[in-house]
Amino acid sequence: MISKKVSLLLIVFFATFSSIAQEKFTLSGTISDSKNNETLIGVNIYIPSLKIGTTTNEYGFYSITAPKGEYQIEISYVGYQSFEQTISLTKNIKNNFSLKEGGEELKEVVITDNRGKANTRTPEMSVNKLSITSIKKMPVVMGEVDVLKSILLLPGVTNAGEGASGFNVRGGGADQNLILLDEATIFNSSHVFGFFSVFNPDAIKDLKLYKGGIPARYGGRASSVLDIYQKDGNSKDFHMNGGIGLISSRLLAEGPLVKDKGSFLIGGRASYGHLFLKLTEDMKDNSVYFYDLNAKFSYKLNDNNSLYLSGYFGRDVFSIAKSFANTYGNTTLNLRWNHLFSDKLFTNLSLIYSDYYYGLDLDLVGFKWDSGIKNYNIKYDFKNYISDKFKLNYGINAIYYDFNPGTIKPTGDEIRINPEQLDKKYAFEPAIYIEAENQIAKKLTLSYGLRLSMFSRLGSSTVNLYENNNPVIFDPVRQIYEKATPIGTQYYSKNKSIYDYKNLEPRFSIGYQINEDQAVKASYNRMAQYLQLISNTSSPTPLDVWMPSDQFIKPQLADQVALGYFRNFQDGDYSLEAETYYKKIKNRLDYIDGADLIANNAIEQVLLNGRMRSYGIELMFKKNTGKLTGWVSYTLSKSEQQTPGRTPEETGINNGQWYNSVYDKLHNLAVTTAYTLNEKWSFGANFALQSGQPVTYPTGYYEYLGVKVPHYGLRNENRLPAYHHLDISATLTPRSNKDRNWKGEWVFSIYNLYNRRNAASINFRQNEDTGYNEAVKTSIFGMVPAVSYNFKF
Repeated sequence: MISKKVSLLLIVFFATFSSIAQEKFTLSGTISDSKNNETLIGVNIYIPSLKIGTTTNEYGFYSITAPKGEYQIEISYVGYQSFEQTISLTKNIKNNFSLKEGGEELKEVVITDNRGKANTRTPEMSVNKLSITSIKKMPVVMGEVDVLKSILLLPGVTNAGEGASGFNVRGGGADQNLILLDEATIFNSSHVFGFFSVFNPDAIKDLKLYKGGIPARYGGRASSVLDIYQKDGNSKDFHMNGGIGLISSRLLAEGPLVKDKGSFLIGGRASYGHLFLKLTEDMKDNSVYFYDLNAKFSYKLNDNNSLYLSGYFGRDVFSIAKSFANTYGNTTLNLRWNHLFSDKLFTNLSLIYSDYYYGLDLDLVGFKWDSGIKNYNIKYDFKNYISDKFKLNYGINAIYYDFNPGTIKPTGDEIRINPEQLDKKYAFEPAIYIEAENQIAKKLTLSYGLRLSMFSRLGSSTVNLYENNNPVIFDPVRQIYEKATPIGTQYYSKNKSIYDYKNLEPRFSIGYQINEDQAVKASYNRMAQYLQLISNTSSPTPLDVWMPSDQFIKPQLADQVALGYFRNFQDGDYSLEAETYYKKIKNRLDYIDGADLIANNAIEQVLLNGRMRSYGIELMFKKNTGKLTGWVSYTLSKSEQQTPGRTPEETGINNGQWYNSVYDKLHNLAVTTAYTLNEKWSFGANFALQSGQPVTYPTGYYEYLGVKVPHYGLRNENRLPAYHHLDISATLTPRSNKDRNWKGEWVFSIYNLYNRRNAASINFRQNEDTGYNEAVKTSIFGMVPAVSYNFKF
């Protein structure tokens, strides 16, 4: 009997001891800038003795759970001083940290200036982060700081040439990139037909580009995600900053609504190059300019609740002699509510509106054209920090789309004629996701998730009916594709489902940390893209039309695998990132020869569903510390497209063979450097070299009724000349800045230092004097010097 009691006491004792030994507590809070209370995204919080860590989310919140005890924690962030602090974790603790920018003295023990080390601790890969401070140091065309141009210096990222809008990631199309500004979709990311981006650098807080291993919370595009967040605004003091350049100027104001609780930010930017046109007699009636506005309001209700309201409005205006006017741009609005259910459960509810408008006024022919796309998005995200080794994210979102392919309105004397409306289209895209990060061993961490996406093409709409449900037919005699004639139509009432899709999108990443300085990683992700951009150019233009998937236009399905090696040298002074990838995409659109894409109410008659594949190796070597910093990136890659015949009799596009996609760049080399000489002078330089863009040249001519008609060979078997340029900049910061509230700097830059005349296009024409055909190269930029003045107070 006694032995039984002793045994019971021992069991209770060891159970109690085990419970105490396993007792864990949570350290949580927010991390912000000490000067302005701006929350910081992606700050590293690490406990070296336990080899566990976490990062702040999109709203600066962190949560880390550890066994009871006393620990040294390390906190580090790009551009800020890192430091250590001792934490006695004997209960759940809320601790909000404030970081100071690099160069300032901290009361805490300073370890070192933060370094852009390669990430060896988590399975995250194929991700590039750029600080706005680094972006502003890069020399750019006409002195205008450009967020999108900066990412072209990253491995695996190219563009369609000088003055082209958008960007291409790992051989994908520019329309396959999901671009988000404060969670709202940006459908056209450029001003002035691609010369500048829509992102005001003064208003941007954080930028992250996902090229692969894309988390399950993102969906809707096949290639990449560019996630950009605006600043919240200064909740401590009122400040203004801006810049004056040769082409445009900008001004931003921020300050507290309620000190330390609420803030506002309002920024504007406008170009004025068109004013110089007024000085010339031939161009005085022409205009080309842009303007945009950024705004954000935030308010902290209490420790567990915060509200945010942010928006963007931008327009481009281009007109010629009052006979042609073109206006286009984006509008976004987002209302967000952050709620902290506990120190381990963070949530965000967002109501988002996004609108892209395109307007064309042709007085010369007497009509006005309006088109665009709108979406209404509601999303609810949960971030659950369950333990030090397991984090769980999950959420839902639903998007309603309103597509206007075009409204043609008569003007002038013909205004009494009713406008012609191309068939409007509507769609609904709900999704649910779950993703987890799980450290299953000290050196092995997994990240895995699943996204269930659905898509419905909705009425009201009239749909063409075709024989065998085939809107494109093939003529085996002439070996060409032709439009099929509809055999009837079917009307679908409002919100009636026309066609539905459902896709499971698995995501998976694994990281093995060889040691503190080395790691190998692998990832796989599937992405479904239900919106298709109808365009006959390799770069998006304002006139491009977005279309929903339906029974004829199938969604693009992308599968990508990647393998990477990451290493830091000399305690993080240098780092190396190497990745290889393979990506394949089903249902990539191609066009029949002679396709008419403008104002086509039966666009399905000129489209074919093909496929793409791309593969390559990316290398990036960085110097992270010292007066000279920067990186060298190189990508060796291939991007191909194929549209085979649907039957044995069909030849397909390009005889059904694989051919170079217009995004194929075999070699892509970029070098960017920044050098700080002293407190007064700093310098920057960029060099870019890319293989020429694939194009199709005529292989010969034949004469018909006295007119020479070109004969073209296989698609994209030729290339433009190699694209390269060198840019430099120098920044002068007066020493008097230290002694006054007004601080200014002069930025001198030269774009394309050695005056390389890169080919934007090559056209062929008949020489009037010789009668021979000749090639004519079109170049946009030579050497472009610029000067701008930036200020803040």
